[in-house]
Amino acid sequence: MTSTKPTVLVTGGAGHIGSQTCKALAASGYLPVAVDNMVYGHEWAVRWGPLEVADILDGDRLDQIILRYKPRAVLHFAAYAYVGESVMDPGKYYRNNVVGSLSLLQAMARHSIDRMVFSSTCATYGNPLHLPIREDHPQAPINPYGASKQMVERIMADFGVAHGLRSTALRYFNAAGADPDGELGEHHDPETHLIPLVLDAASGKRSHIEIYGDDYDTADGTCVRDYIHVADLADAHVLALSRLEGAEPGMRPYNLGNGKGHSVREVIAAAERVTGLTVPTLAGPRRAGDPENLVGDATQALRELGWQPKHADLETIVQHAWRWHQKNSNTHARDAKFA
Repeated sequence: MTSTKPTVLVTGGAGHIGSQTCKALAASGYLPVAVDNMVYGHEWAVRWGPLEVADILDGDRLDQIILRYKPRAVLHFAAYAYVGESVMDPGKYYRNNVVGSLSLLQAMARHSIDRMVFSSTCATYGNPLHLPIREDHPQAPINPYGASKQMVERIMADFGVAHGLRSTALRYFNAAGADPDGELGEHHDPETHLIPLVLDAASGKRSHIEIYGDDYDTADGTCVRDYIHVADLADAHVLALSRLEGAEPGMRPYNLGNGKGHSVREVIAAAERVTGLTVPTLAGPRRAGDPENLVGDATQALRELGWQPKHADLETIVQHAWRWHQKNSNTHARDAKFA
């Protein structure tokens, strides 16, 4: 299959961030081909290009898709991403995230596709030695999820040496919010992200939020995170893809964050201001694998990619999520736990 538009494969393109990036790619003149095994993806989220249902562990199927669409690059989102689950079932994460990514990279090498933008994570840093975290901060992940992403970064660097791969690892801080146009938003099962859980509790779809740990060394005792709008993440992927056009082989990482941290309780307070509703909470024990404070320095992305977040304000992020929640949420009331 050929197209007059440059084609890119988007693994995990039926997911929350992948689908938002497909929209941004289409707006920039690309044809995004979503490749998703649909374990967590949604067919309704694939609107800007074709959907190929496939698992990245299946090399033969990847060969078929590549031969059909002849993509010039790959944007790789497909991964399991539940920190707590990764601690309990590390094999699942190493097989899917690491072996699956290796399968994808090998397929790319077979077909001489030499550009990849990888959805990585700030979880590769582990407990920070200093804040805000720069890209040269030591990587010492404290959970299998973060370790799996770090391993893929290393594999990408090695493929740069062996196969001339030009790659970028975008190390997200906490992805949040929803499409500003209201077309896309979070719908996970199970849901583990703080903002949609808080909005469920505010609207009565969950009985409460249980905060994992209120005894951290932070201003209010709860974990602090750097929340970054999903549309800003999508824009960064398009910019990173453009940068690879003239790049030398090798792997270049970039942090994606706003450089400002918000505690769990601050997010809850913002949700109460936006919704005008009360969020019931219960304090619980800390969750294994959770760092206390994660705030990023995205100066390198600004300098080299020209990336500038457009929706950095926490209340704006919550407002967009709330609009999506009111329009699309059908979650049944149940208890929720988060920190």
